[in-house]
Amino acid sequence: MEYTIDAKNKPLGRVASEVALILQGKKSPSYDPKNEGTDSVLLKNASKIAVTGRKAQQKKYYHHSGPLGHLKEERYEEKFTKDPAWVIRHAVRLMLPKNRLNVRRMKRLVIEL
Repeated sequence: MEYTIDAKNKPLGRVASEVALILQGKKSPSYDPKNEGTDSVLLKNASKIAVTGRKAQQKKYYHHSGPLGHLKEERYEEKFTKDPAWVIRHAVRLMLPKNRLNVRRMKRLVIEL
């Protein structure tokens, strides 16, 4: 089954947790934890998603380039202006179980800006 979610003015975490629940197949009556599920999600208005409080200035994303001392950080508002779809995918990926089904579940997420 395909679900359509409108993310306009909804908090990032609420949307991400709802999407993760659907991608796992927990809304389906034939839910089985060891199967990837068949439900897909179409997320609309991803560029209009909201964050509450001061998260836009305080939330940071880290990545490491490899050599010692090369830890990079980027604030939410900078990352969101570059690629809002990445921010949502990152939040959903972290809410899914960390196992071999993660990649297959993420492929069923379609984000429209």
